[in-house]
Amino acid sequence: MTKGKIFFVFICIISATSLRAQDKDLLNMLNDSMSAHKSKTYVTGTFKAEYIINTQTVESPAAGNLNFVIQHRFGQLNSGSYNFFGLDNATLRLGLDYGITNDLDIGIGRSSYLKTFDMYLKYKLLKQTESSSMPVSISVLGTVTDFTEEEPTETYLNTKYRTAYSAQLLIARKFSRTLSLQVTPTYLHYNLVPTVNDKNDVFAVGLGGRYKFTNRMSIDAEYDIVPTGQVVSTPVHNSLSLGWDIETGGHVFQLVFSNSQSMLPTQFLAQTPGTWGKGDIYFGFNISRNFNLKKKQSLKPQ
Repeated sequence: MTKGKIFFVFICIISATSLRAQDKDLLNMLNDSMSAHKSKTYVTGTFKAEYIINTQTVESPAAGNLNFVIQHRFGQLNSGSYNFFGLDNATLRLGLDYGITNDLDIGIGRSSYLKTFDMYLKYKLLKQTESSSMPVSISVLGTVTDFTEEEPTETYLNTKYRTAYSAQLLIARKFSRTLSLQVTPTYLHYNLVPTVNDKNDVFAVGLGGRYKFTNRMSIDAEYDIVPTGQVVSTPVHNSLSLGWDIETGGHVFQLVFSNSQSMLPTQFLAQTPGTWGKGDIYFGFNISRNFNLKKKQSLKPQ
């Protein structure tokens, strides 16, 4: 082989190596670019409904969806056979929750307990991702309640003094297809309290979760802690609630046992006088039904 042929073969080998290297670099750049612009996959179905039991979850109705909620509690189980162990008495709350966007929803409700009206606004700040780059979902919830029940034996209170507020941070994580947990730090403000020794501002924290044991059934529990020294004029106990969820098509039916009669944060968190140990247990249920009010877009040309 002549020197010219040897030189030509050498040049061809170098060129082929260089092209392979360039191809590899271009492929790496393309992969890096795709990774950088890859859309995040968010975790869904942390909770099936908008309420663990009494406490709201990080879930919200989708944009254009209306959720109708019925929360019902009978009387105390220890009220005796004369009251049919509480079944003769009842407390009811009716609520409507509407998804303004997929992350923002608004709700209103009316409860027979103290004839209370409520309104809330909830916004999802962060969403848990499948890749665990964001390990939790976080929503912020603000609620206003106003009770209207008349008390003839006491001085009339105008709306200002009947109003209370709550601000909650809902922090939840779906650990698996079966287990979800949530912690809920809460700030409460009462415009009027019974005595000067009671605090107008009350802090509490709620712990709750769901364990799904079949495709359509789960058990739920929540425990709300109010540190002592904030409400002193009346006996207040921590709220403990247990539930059994049954998913039936378009709605969720939940059986409930709780020592709290009310279902609003300004009431069940800092105004629960009964305990499980004394049989002060309210049996009841929650039902939620979702309606899609958003007009479906047609694929056919108009």
